[in-house]
Amino acid sequence: MERPYFPMFIDLTDRKIFVAGGGRIARRRIEALVKFGADIHVAAPLVCPEIALLAGEGKIKTVLREYRPSDLEGMDFAIAATNDREVNRAVYAECRKVGIPVNVADDKTLCDFYFPALVLTDDVVIGIGSGGESPGKVKEVRQRIEKLEEL
Repeated sequence: MERPYFPMFIDLTDRKIFVAGGGRIARRRIEALVKFGADIHVAAPLVCPEIALLAGEGKIKTVLREYRPSDLEGMDFAIAATNDREVNRAVYAECRKVGIPVNVADDKTLCDFYFPALVLTDDVVIGIGSGGESPGKVKEVRQRIEKLEEL
């Protein structure tokens, strides 16, 4: 494994996070971030029903169109999670240019941060990661932790 990423816990309350994409991977990222109070902005020509529901409930903001570089204005973080490799690379390139940390879902080498597997209880947050090297092992560890009687 290359040098591991430092597991840093930060307050995402009202932090502006842009998500390019409206499918399964974008949904998983958005559902995780919503739990932490982030101000999430999504741009995608189509969004899955779960993302549409979150938008309908006022938990996120969506625009149904292709990504534009101007979408990143004022954002603190970005996630490129479309099914179009070129669009994901365009988000990455613009983030590099304006200094916004980015997660590119289809290429771990372009990520400034990763999404850990999460275990949440009322008073504990556990994040588990492998730097993208072993997602199966991470899932297994998360499931084992969730089975513990008390956290």
